[in-house]
Amino acid sequence: MNTQLTLDKLRTMKFHGMAEAYEALLILPVHEQPTPDFLIGHLVDAEHNYRKEQTMRRHLQQSKIRYPAMLEQIHCSADRNLSQQQLLRLADCRYIERGENVLITGATGCGKSYLASALGRQACSLGYSTLYLGMNRLMEQLTQVKLDGTYLKWLNKLQKTRLLIVDDFGLQPLDTTTRLALLEILEDRYEKQAIIFTAQLPVAEWHDVIAEPTIADSILDRLLSNAHRIELKGPSLRRQKKGNNM
Repeated sequence: MNTQLTLDKLRTMKFHGMAEAYEALLILPVHEQPTPDFLIGHLVDAEHNYRKEQTMRRHLQQSKIRYPAMLEQIHCSADRNLSQQQLLRLADCRYIERGENVLITGATGCGKSYLASALGRQACSLGYSTLYLGMNRLMEQLTQVKLDGTYLKWLNKLQKTRLLIVDDFGLQPLDTTTRLALLEILEDRYEKQAIIFTAQLPVAEWHDVIAEPTIADSILDRLLSNAHRIELKGPSLRRQKKGNNM
């Protein structure tokens, strides 16, 4: 049997995980070669794991997540108003399957964006497409797609993304175009896809930021009806980190 020809065929068919595993087995001594049933199982597992890893890398690259954060790095304590149980409820990403939202609020520097990044990375690792947008970036993209006529294509892309993260909501009042677009985004995703919002302002003040009462009611109804709320407290983590480095 021409093993090199077999390797070439596996790579041509894009079975790269199988090819790598098979090539590694070929260097074993004859008496250590696996039995046929073990060989097949090992090659299938290798290909499955390879594709899973490639999917995770692709999702991470496309997500534009702000920080290289992981859930294991999130500090839970009563002082932060964040418990291990809250984090564990989100760690399996079942909230994404259920189309539930996560609202993270707290003062500047308390770790909202870092927590959102960790949740986004966890989603990517479990195979969920994710997109991280600061509110300013979302508004810039909205302006651009309105100008070049790709607004519907942009909405469809957001709709298909399993987890959408909108960071720094509420830093400035929303204009009419942004209000209507946000309502469309939430309507498309309602109970189908998940969204994470972070904001310095408490949820009770979001109505004023949206400004137009009727649209504000519609937006908040879709955001709050199935949301997990995390209200982070405590001093700025940025200042603590800076002080520790001095």
